[in-house]
Amino acid sequence: MIIKRRGKLEVIADILRSIQNKGGKIKPTHLLYKSNLSHVKLKEYVNMLLQKGMIEEQQVKGRKMFFMKEQGHKFLLEFERIKEFSDSFGL
Repeated sequence: MIIKRRGKLEVIADILRSIQNKGGKIKPTHLLYKSNLSHVKLKEYVNMLLQKGMIEEQQVKGRKMFFMKEQGHKFLLEFERIKEFSDSFGL
């Protein structure tokens, strides 16, 4: 059995998909479980996504939540398009 590690783009897409699948917003703990990353690695990716304007952090009823922004939706659409394209060539 071959275990394939996810690349940076796959991890980003998985994080964004997790947020999208929860209606565009997610609690940090839920994101940690769904992304299958260590707390330290998730924090690195979340900070990068915040800087790139793909997600935003808000307080909702005193709790931290991550929300997907337009830039995150665009990334996900383009990532899926490129993935389908490369899959069609067996890459």
